Amino acid sequence: MDKKVYDFVIIGGAQAGLAMAYHLKKLQKEFIILDGEQEIGASWLNRWDSLKLFTPTEYNHLPGLPFEAPKGHYPSKYEVANYFKTYVETFEFPIQLNTLVTAVHKEDNHFVITFADGQILANQVIVATGPFHTPYTPPCHKKIAKDVLQMHSNYYKGLHQLQSGDALVVGGGDSGYQILKELSEGGSRTVYFSGDTTVKSLPQQLLGKTLWWWFTKLGLLSVSKYSWLGKKISKTVQPVIGTDVKEILSRENVIAVGRTKDASGNELIFEKNKIHTIKNIVWATGYRPDFNWIEGLELDTDQYPKNYRGVSNLKGLYFIGLPWMYTRASATLGGVAKDAKYLADYIAKES
Repeated sequence: MDKKVYDFVIIGGAQAGLAMAYHLKKLQKEFIILDGEQEIGASWLNRWDSLKLFTPTEYNHLPGLPFEAPKGHYPSKYEVANYFKTYVETFEFPIQLNTLVTAVHKEDNHFVITFADGQILANQVIVATGPFHTPYTPPCHKKIAKDVLQMHSNYYKGLHQLQSGDALVVGGGDSGYQILKELSEGGSRTVYFSGDTTVKSLPQQLLGKTLWWWFTKLGLLSVSKYSWLGKKISKTVQPVIGTDVKEILSRENVIAVGRTKDASGNELIFEKNKIHTIKNIVWATGYRPDFNWIEGLELDTDQYPKNYRGVSNLKGLYFIGLPWMYTRASATLGGVAKDAKYLADYIAKES
């Protein structure tokens, strides 16, 4: 083990980790970013090919370097990844790729960060692994016949992955509806949908302004989760943004089947009926957080770390990029900047 002790180790090299790296460099801290992927921006490149951000360019800036794209443009995953690469090159951040951290524990007055090829020591640690950890698939997927192609939305890239025959999309969030839209375009295959059909959808433009302009103007992105309004918003079902839910559900080849209840071989059992013809399933059923690799960490009822604006119960251990860490925007590309600035100011005061 290298006996060198860094001031900080940042775990995770996507937007949250990069925003913190910017501030740590300004504070003249000695740090290194550890990331388990093979390249910068991989967390975005691994998503489906047609993915675009819900937020236009002007709301996607990380601190210190504008996102170079026209105002009102909704960037693709490739543009986001390239922005991250440019960001790292511009500020010359030290980053170690192919380094999946498997454990963090405190020993004496420093942290020991463990990965496959060794360990690194740090006085303080910033965990920037984001909200998407372990893809969740309902247990009934194990009862489905082997000739049915199944994949979580985390691994879905495009139509070329699917085999011939009917398809099923499970999950009524943004990802579920975007994938349902793609699978059902052209009407060439029947696509069953198991998810919330009552969810509201919001257009990306409203009265000549972007939806995010309205959110910012009304202060909805800056509402604290500790406020009455923040508590209410954080507990309600979030609307689908930029995807016309009613139009998709009205397509002749889209059939809503209610909640997925069970499966047996080629028979899938739903609230409304039983179907035997499905050959492809995309599970857009979300993720489960996993912070069990951090020793001594207190978790809340949703299994996220207990913290106040990123400051955890363990002295010297911080978090950034968690959903609703402080506001609705905390886990977004543009919203992480404010949380990073707060955390940097806190660290500067503690130094």
